[in-house]
Amino acid sequence: MTRVKARLREDGRVARLLADGSEAPVAPQADWSRIDATTEDDIARHQTEDDAEAREDAAAWARHVRHKVGLSQDAFAARLGLPVATVRNWEQGKRLPRGPARALLRILAKAPEAALAALTPD
Repeated sequence: MTRVKARLREDGRVARLLADGSEAPVAPQADWSRIDATTEDDIARHQTEDDAEAREDAAAWARHVRHKVGLSQDAFAARLGLPVATVRNWEQGKRLPRGPARALLRILAKAPEAALAALTPD
């Protein structure tokens, strides 16, 4: 990636700095006509689509962590002390892991052996 030096001018426009010290204007990249034409329904639809995509990503991540640990849903739920329905809901995107559960999944993703050892009953 090539770095471009730029300056924010007093009038709010961005200018590219050239090698000889002069400035060249940078054309705005936003299509304001499209932005202005966006309706509240469009925004609501985009938000719904973004939420669905986030749920799909979270579900894939939860499945990835479980696969990395190498356990079935039943065994994974038992090791974490959770109902198997909770793990299924995470992996199907019906629910998102939150708070301590998300923190535990992060630890399992980074250091599965240590996390599983800590979860082993005495």
